[in-house]
Amino acid sequence: MKNILNLAKTTLLWLSFTGLINFSTAIGQDVANYKNTVSIIPMPMEVKNLPGEFKITTATKIYVDPQNAELKNLANMLSKHLKTFNYQVPVIERKGAEAERNAIILTVSKSPSELGKEGYKLLVSPQRIIAKATDPQGVFYAMQSVYQLLPAFPTASVSIPAMEVADQPRFGWRGMMLDVGRHFYPIDFVKKFIDYLAMYKMNSFHWHLTEDQGWRIQIKKYPKLTQVAAWREGTLIGAYTRDNQKFDNMRYGGFYTQDQIREVVAYAKERYINVVPEIEMPGHAVAALTAYPELSCTGGPFKVAQTWGVFDDVYCAGNEATFTFLQDVLSEVVELFPGKLIHIGGDESPKTRWKACPKCQARIKAEGLKDEHELQSYFIKRIENFLLTKNKNIIGWDEILEGGLAPNASVMSWRGVSGGIAAAKQKHEVVMSPNSHLYFDHYQGRPALEPHAIGGFTTLEKVYSYEPVPAELSKEEAKYIKGAQANLWTEYIPTTQKVEYMIMPRMAALAEVVWTQPQLKDYNNFAYRMNKEYERYEAKGINYSRSAFNVLPAVTIDSAAQKEKVSLRVLNYPASIYYTVDGTEPSLASAAYTVPFEVDKPVTIKAASFTEGKQVGKTVTYTVTIPEKKQSGL
Repeated sequence: MKNILNLAKTTLLWLSFTGLINFSTAIGQDVANYKNTVSIIPMPMEVKNLPGEFKITTATKIYVDPQNAELKNLANMLSKHLKTFNYQVPVIERKGAEAERNAIILTVSKSPSELGKEGYKLLVSPQRIIAKATDPQGVFYAMQSVYQLLPAFPTASVSIPAMEVADQPRFGWRGMMLDVGRHFYPIDFVKKFIDYLAMYKMNSFHWHLTEDQGWRIQIKKYPKLTQVAAWREGTLIGAYTRDNQKFDNMRYGGFYTQDQIREVVAYAKERYINVVPEIEMPGHAVAALTAYPELSCTGGPFKVAQTWGVFDDVYCAGNEATFTFLQDVLSEVVELFPGKLIHIGGDESPKTRWKACPKCQARIKAEGLKDEHELQSYFIKRIENFLLTKNKNIIGWDEILEGGLAPNASVMSWRGVSGGIAAAKQKHEVVMSPNSHLYFDHYQGRPALEPHAIGGFTTLEKVYSYEPVPAELSKEEAKYIKGAQANLWTEYIPTTQKVEYMIMPRMAALAEVVWTQPQLKDYNNFAYRMNKEYERYEAKGINYSRSAFNVLPAVTIDSAAQKEKVSLRVLNYPASIYYTVDGTEPSLASAAYTVPFEVDKPVTIKAASFTEGKQVGKTVTYTVTIPEKKQSGL
């Protein structure tokens, strides 16, 4: 979850990654296959293209069902969006407006629908647009599709192609986690992050609010959490190393007031997004222990962590004051977040202090526990029992399985998929979030061409390839997989601009993973639709990554024959690759890549992708060094 395994792997050899990726078939299909593809992400369940188009004019009106505050709010959002195209579109409350012409109708039908609460139907004809659902939430998702069908930039004429769409999500949990403990982001950006989730029809915002490096939520009963624990006296400079660490020695931090928390929760609710707060325990608690050292096993003193990793100092499980503190904290937290779940962390909690702590050992003996792992289970179950009195359930990282899972707990599986499988087999709800595919703090292209990241390698295509339901589960067990989310840990993400770079466009790929039925997924089709999304990013000023435009080299080494076979790929579509083997810059006059080629002498390969005659990716350089032929021994 916190990538501690990656901390020492930030400079891995590029070729070590290539064998781990199951690349799709080479991009070379006829682009005409996708000419009629509707550019909606995530791909809807059913789309039927119709003749004609609906044109926005000065006479266009938006109609909503009367006395429906939610629909009226959605209509006002749509009207505000259309103002960016210089159209003043009024909102009118009228029952039975579906026959109106030059109209956009947002309506809720009370009749049962096979599309469920989040599903919708969208009918676009030359006369009108009708967005219909059984609940305003479905209408909201229909609106997101309408936004994607509009031009990315303001134009003189605005129209939407005629079509019929019937759509519903595959999973009920579709979301992302933002870590604000390592680096803190202003409230306006948190709202923008929520807007991005809404843009892709996601419904869960996991807000990681406490960490070793900073406590970010105001708790009125414990003022030192924001006076002391929210601030560190410096931050690690550069990549994590165990030796020769350097710090900027600048005071850094921040926190959200309870009023700001309410503001964010209300903002998310308007966009049908549930906010799940995470209050870490029993580990990742150094910031809190700095403010209240009496809650530790040793008594401190401590200082808010300036570097990354896992720390031995955790909440003392043998101290009753620990549980009093956490219950007080959670009592204030549950009043701020109306959702059913509270995330309590539970990950990466070393047992070093507990093993040496007389209070913890006494607790183990008094409770008849076998070891410190069962002590952690005791800790988690005790917190669960308290939250049940507040009508809340817990969710935690997959370490909460160790020592026995709390009866009503949900599990977020991050260390691969095994934790999710184990929890589902025990009939506990699961959110899949494996670091193999859904950690957006990982590199998304060749490290040499990317800003510094914690490690790993998660391309746009690799995210898209993820299947949340493990094959090991039976049909009945698979029902406990509630969905998936991606995580953005922020050790090396100090700015909001870099947050955007790390999540876009991978968030779009995630959206299709959690919304679209697997039989409808096609990476090249997705990559084709992304071309319009890139235009939207440009129009919105989103600092998105163009890593998918950069060539990915893969090399097979044949030591015996003293040669290497070089393959080149690019993840945007359509695109052509041009390359050189003499170290010169590639251009349209260079060799066009079609099939893997062999090299039997040292050369410097340079390659780049081109679309419509223009270079769209960075130039990638790879130097071939032919291995020496092994000599046979006597």
